[in-house]
Amino acid sequence: MKKNIILFISFVLGAFFFVGFIQDDEAIKKLLISFQKFNNSHTQEKVYLHTDKPFYAIGDEIWFKAYVIDAQNMGPTPQSNYLYVDLINSRDSVKKTLKLPLIAGFGWGNFELKDSLKEGNYRLRAYTQWMRNFGEEYFYDRIIKVGDAWTNQLITKTDYVFEKKGATETVTATINFSNIEGNPYPNKEVTYNVELDFRAIAKGKGITDSDGNVTVKFVNDKPFLAKSGRLTTSLKIAENTIVTKYIPIKNTSNDTDVQFFPEGGDLVAGLRGRVAFKTLNSDGLGEEVNGYLEDNEGIKITNFKTQHLGMGVFSFTPGLGKTYQAVISFKDGSEKKFNLSIIKQEGLILSVNSNFGDSINVKIAANQAFAEKNSDKIFTVIAQNSGNIVYTAKSKLIGLNFVAKLAKSRFPDGITQFTLFDDQMLPVAERLMFTMPRNILTLEVNTDQNEYFQRGKTKLNIKATDPAGKPVFGSYSVSVTDETKVEQNEDEEITIFNYLLFTSDLKGYIEKPNYYFNKTDEQKLADMDVLMMTQGWRRFNWKNIYYETFPALSFNPEKTTFIKGRLTTGKSKPVIDGTITLLSSGSISSLIQAKTNAKGEFLIDSLFYPDSTRFVIQGRNAKGGKNVDIELYINPLQIVTKNLKTADLTTNINQSMLAYLKNSKTQYEDWLKNGIVNRSILLNEVVVVDTKPLVENSNNLNGAGNADRVLTEKDLEFANTIDQALQGRVAGLQIIGGIAYIRGSQAQIILDGIFVDPEFLSSINPRDVESIEILKSISYTAIYGGRGAGGIIIINTKRGKSNYTVNNYAPGIITYYPIGVFKPKEFYVPNYDDPKLNNQVSDLRTTIFWKPDVITNATGTGEVAFFNADGVGKYKVVLEGMDLNGHLGRKVIRYQVKPKN
Repeated sequence: MKKNIILFISFVLGAFFFVGFIQDDEAIKKLLISFQKFNNSHTQEKVYLHTDKPFYAIGDEIWFKAYVIDAQNMGPTPQSNYLYVDLINSRDSVKKTLKLPLIAGFGWGNFELKDSLKEGNYRLRAYTQWMRNFGEEYFYDRIIKVGDAWTNQLITKTDYVFEKKGATETVTATINFSNIEGNPYPNKEVTYNVELDFRAIAKGKGITDSDGNVTVKFVNDKPFLAKSGRLTTSLKIAENTIVTKYIPIKNTSNDTDVQFFPEGGDLVAGLRGRVAFKTLNSDGLGEEVNGYLEDNEGIKITNFKTQHLGMGVFSFTPGLGKTYQAVISFKDGSEKKFNLSIIKQEGLILSVNSNFGDSINVKIAANQAFAEKNSDKIFTVIAQNSGNIVYTAKSKLIGLNFVAKLAKSRFPDGITQFTLFDDQMLPVAERLMFTMPRNILTLEVNTDQNEYFQRGKTKLNIKATDPAGKPVFGSYSVSVTDETKVEQNEDEEITIFNYLLFTSDLKGYIEKPNYYFNKTDEQKLADMDVLMMTQGWRRFNWKNIYYETFPALSFNPEKTTFIKGRLTTGKSKPVIDGTITLLSSGSISSLIQAKTNAKGEFLIDSLFYPDSTRFVIQGRNAKGGKNVDIELYINPLQIVTKNLKTADLTTNINQSMLAYLKNSKTQYEDWLKNGIVNRSILLNEVVVVDTKPLVENSNNLNGAGNADRVLTEKDLEFANTIDQALQGRVAGLQIIGGIAYIRGSQAQIILDGIFVDPEFLSSINPRDVESIEILKSISYTAIYGGRGAGGIIIINTKRGKSNYTVNNYAPGIITYYPIGVFKPKEFYVPNYDDPKLNNQVSDLRTTIFWKPDVITNATGTGEVAFFNADGVGKYKVVLEGMDLNGHLGRKVIRYQVKPKN
């Protein structure tokens, strides 16, 4: 049951602003009822992913644990039983989607970074079906950089120089090419393409100089359309070998933006107010500046400067009829003027000051002109935190100002939103305040020894107590990394605290979110307070709450996995009492039947099937007739909107993680030497001239793409039929009467792994086909035995796209490829107590240990054990998690690993 704290507090302080409490106000009652109705019907969920480390390389696994919570009570969600996690590349294309089962709001999984992927800035995006009702801005969405030292060892370092003339922006990029050891590639041919927002704007060629540098210059004459994109370079390192690199373009100018945020929302003549400001450079990061404020007569009012990450604050009293501008001095010595917002000639302001130890000062002030016009009108203050009303007060406007001193202890952890309402219950001012987490778990992680050695066994003892000091059940995830190879600025870390309590509720980008939580002091609290003035609340709009204009609910909470649809005939006439037969193939085979109702609808519920399961669905009418149409009710896949966190993009990915990549390269070479891997990895960024088209989804027994000829979707785009697309494209292949013959023999047709009749060829819609593989030579057909004697045509439909349905070209039958439930792998930890283990292989793991399902028992204790790797130095242990009552916990320790004697 959600807590619903509604505190009506009167402000009785003599001749000040709020005097006397007004009872039975219908307007505030309506607002609070609407607010409760909104929270009951539009319960918010939040997702946090704890990953094993902050960055990765091709060949790694991304290990993660998901915490899905009810935003109002911070406990594990009771609504959703499934979570979707997307791996999205730099082209905003989903490379893989996992559907994770949730147990009490917890789930875990892993992404394999196959060698078919490219280095780049990837996004991890997580959401439930229910969360889709409220927009993608509520999803967990994080950038993770992925480097590559396996498929190639080309390192690029790019520096941009910007020039602006009028509306035209010119960019000069200097790109250095070297190998992983730092040796340059001189006198090499480079071709390049420049895209802004996927629109090609320039291309050309160049030759690297003696230091491996090449200069690329391009012009953005439409910066109002796009200012970010990517630079694609192809370096010819040998006669038939080209290495391609994708370099982000964050911006095409070095413009610095300065924004001003009056506390509460407005500057009012005659009222002293605070103004926060935020300075962002072209990369979207804070920039340190200083400046002064002057009025329209050129009189200097006050000096100011940034205090942290481009943010700062100053105070002044606006004059009646005055206008103001800020004169900003940048680090390059230039100056620029910015106009402040228009001064309201009459109005009131709301300010909140939390820098008073254990107290908070709330101040509301009106100027004389406003007070005279609005005397005796009722104004209301409401404070809410995570959907819970924690403070309300109202009174008539009598005096000019009011100050209330409130105990901090009454406000929950996280963001509290103070809103001032007028007599019509419309919001007129707003202020956010952050309370550092106090109501949290105390976690202890103790090592079993004082010192450890390479490949030695480490045991960690865990103890968890709740805020009252009592042992507590809890679910946690623990990662152990070799910190000499996995270095990260702690201020930049994303943690269970700074995400669930902080950034998930704020509009806009937050730079270095963990700075405020890492060794918090008075200065960091002051910096947090300024940040609260520069960011907006994004969870709801009070005006929409009052008028009950709630977001439409198009997606239900996903409790079970089901297949639902409708059986029709003719002009969408429902088939009543029809039969639906569901046949699955894959690792789990099953046969299920269901009947249609009076609307022709059917439901097959409580299914559980793994990913890559294929369903063949057959429909029949009540008399067994097959001339029916099957329509599935399928939620459309979540679209991918443009990445809004460009400030987190890394331009020089491999350069930024050289130590990690060198370790990855050394590990791979050792595996190669010991026969653990072979050289058959796909050199996806190393393009060898005249390679065959890439086939991602195939039933070819020889392996995807291993064929005499491969046709892709692009080859079929202008064909009306498959036999038309094949005619004349392959030597020895003829289409006669719709039947395919190879060298005079009838070819075998395989559709999505199923042998079908030869006449099926002409009935297949080319729009449904992803690729076609033609096998003619004995080296490719032998694996099929006698069936391959006349050659084989393998047709792969677009089943690789999740939730895709394919017409089987037979009445009353469709094929359905849903997103199945993902079964995570188990993290491998070598057992060095086992004498059979090959000790000759180097152990250069960067993630030493990962366990997503650590549980503390009734005594609040738990234990994990693992073996260290060959790396020496500091190992970092991160334990995160929560109990069932919504108390969060995080603990970080380090221990030293010494060389083995």
